[in-house]
Formats: sequence, C-alpha cells, structure tokens
Amino acid sequence: MTRFLGIQLWSVLSALAVVAATPAARSDGLSAVQVLREGGCGGVVPAARPLRHNPVLDQAAEAWANGQPLAAAAERTGYRTGSTAGVHVSGPDSSLLDVLRRSECRTVTNQELREIGAYRRGQDTWLVLASTNWLPPSASANTKTPPATSAQGSWSVAPPLGPRAVLLINEARAHGTRCGQKEFAPAPPLTLNGTLVGVALGHATDMAQHDYFEHEDLTGHSPADRVRAVGYHEKLVGENIAYGPATLEEVVKGWLDSPGHCENIMDPRFVEMGIAYAPGQSSRHGLFWVQVFATPKA
Repeated sequence: MTRFLGIQLWSVLSALAVVAATPAARSDGLSAVQVLREGGCGGVVPAARPLRHNPVLDQAAEAWANGQPLAAAAERTGYRTGSTAGVHVSGPDSSLLDVLRRSECRTVTNQELREIGAYRRGQDTWLVLASTNWLPPSASANTKTPPATSAQGSWSVAPPLGPRAVLLINEARAHGTRCGQKEFAPAPPLTLNGTLVGVALGHATDMAQHDYFEHEDLTGHSPADRVRAVGYHEKLVGENIAYGPATLEEVVKGWLDSPGHCENIMDPRFVEMGIAYAPGQSSRHGLFWVQVFATPKA
C-alpha cells in the first residue's frame, strides 16, 4: 500500500512571512527597486529583470539593521560571501524611488542579482540583494554548521537534522493532532532509517537537478519503487514532498497544516522514516524536501 502527497509551499510561506513582518515598508522598498530595474533607472542603464522576494533576505536585512555586518548577516542566512549587496537609505516612503535612483542606481540594477529582501524601521530602509549563491542553512537552532554533502555534492541531511526531524515529528505523534477534519490519537514514535534517508535524498536531488516536482520521477518510478530498489522490503510506503521552505521547522509546520500530509505524519502504521533536501539548480532555487515513511515486512 502506498500514500504519496506533495505540497509546493514557497508562495504560501512567503505570504505568511510578509504578513508577519512590516508589510508597508517591505512593499514600498521592493516596489521602488523593481521599478528602477524594469526602467533601467530612467534609461540610464540597461533594464534588468525583476528580483524575486526572498523572506530569508528579510532576515538578513533586519540583522544588518540591528548592527551585524552585512556579510555576517548574509552568511548567517545561507549566502556565500560576495554574493550579496546592501543598500541603506533614509527618508519617507514617497522619496525612496528618487533616493535610490540618485544614489544606488548601479547597485539595484545589477544584472547578476536575482533576489531581494527588505527591512524598515522608522525612516530607514535596509535592502539586501543577492545572486543565487545560496547554501541551505542547517536546520538545527541557530547553528552555523553547514549541512553534510553526499558523494555527488548535493546537500543532504546534516547530522543535527536527522534527530531534530524525528523529534519534531514524534512530538506531533505523541500528542495527537487534528489533520483537517480528522482527529488523530497519539501514535508510536518513528525511528530514523538510513536507507530511507538515502531514498529521500535521491529523489530530492533528482527533482532539484531536473526541475520537476512530482512523486513519480522522470523514469516513471514511484516512491515504493525507489524504496524497493535499495533492498528495503516494504509493507507500507508513504511520501511527503515540499518545495521552498528554508528550514526544517518550516517544512514540518507546512506538512502538519496540510491535512493529507499531516495524515501521513500521524499514521500509526508507519514505523520508520527518512528525510532529506536538495537546493534547486535550474529555474527554481529553493529547497526540494522529501520525507519517506515506511513499514518493513515482518
């Protein structure tokens, strides 16, 4: 028996992050930059394509505003040194466009930049712009330790992530929860299985490299097929996938908030799991997450 569920979380979680922060300031700063890029600063420089708003860069902008050096703030959120640019301007909202055009035209229209984040406090606006040299941060709380890599160079589960993932999942299972309209009683804890971690990593990496988001891979194999291919003799297999969340906490919360994914997490029949992620390498640069559940045959 198999149960596979996918969720594309980027747009949903970005919207929530915007609501939780300072919407007016963030919108004005971002809008001004987009106008300048599209118009080439009034025809002074070549036009540039719009930047993608990344809530991770909002965090970097806030840390910079709070006194942390820009490079350190960017690295803390996963961006390599040299891949970001910062702009700090002061003045009312109505003057942002003119101030940026006069003082930061070359920076905000840089063709190599692809993403942007912003933070506003009073009359001051901090903007952080970045290329795509982004590394997924470790999901353990406030750690600067980068995730481990697989032999192919793709990002995999870092040592702190596996135990943390199981802890978060088992906390939900231990307390029971409501998945949509369905109430789930407490369920036995899951254990982390290295074979299932490898299956999850393989599918996450494949989606990231080939820019697709499906349970069935490009060769037509299902999650159950992938589990069997590594010699795991399954009685039951399930899979959750997600695209976009930057941390383990985000992706688990997204799955628990989605009834079908939540049911996989709470299903008492599952006894083992694996989880992994990989950064997109084509048109999508967020993280592709895969969680595999299984119960072996007796």
